[in-house]
Amino acid sequence: MLTAERNRLAMARRSVRGSVQQHIRWLERRIHDADADLTTTIHRSPLWRAKDDLLRSVPGIGRVTSSMLIALLPELGVLSRREIASLAGVAPLNRDSGHHRGRRMVWGGRASVRGPLYMATLVATRCNPVIRAFYQRLRTAGKPPLVALVAAMRKLLTILNAMVKHQQSWQPIHAEN
Repeated sequence: MLTAERNRLAMARRSVRGSVQQHIRWLERRIHDADADLTTTIHRSPLWRAKDDLLRSVPGIGRVTSSMLIALLPELGVLSRREIASLAGVAPLNRDSGHHRGRRMVWGGRASVRGPLYMATLVATRCNPVIRAFYQRLRTAGKPPLVALVAAMRKLLTILNAMVKHQQSWQPIHAEN
């Protein structure tokens, strides 16, 4: 909604420009308040704070991604690596029918989780040595950039799931396996 209002401001007539700017400020305050409330809630809960500390120990995972994973993927650390990848929508699923063997594609799952996970993986391909090496290996093998990035998303999610399951902070030596 904030993006829509900002786009609308660029096209607005002078007579309504003030109202649109006022609405943009109101939306920005509400977003800031919601972020502050979520941060406070996470820090007040010992369980969520511990999970937040674990997630944020990974290079590429920041405050927003950690908060989104805690809020939108409470199953993190409980499900298997295949189940969590499928739930997030980054598991390759077949498109087979009878004798026809279709291409494997990622689909379904929680789109609200994929957005923050995508951005975190994009950052991780630059600053996380494990994810960067994995991504580069796939690119060198000839995989298209998006295919390699989705595979890196799945690897990052698998690492996060294992870390939360075993209550261990980031250790690149264990993450390479």
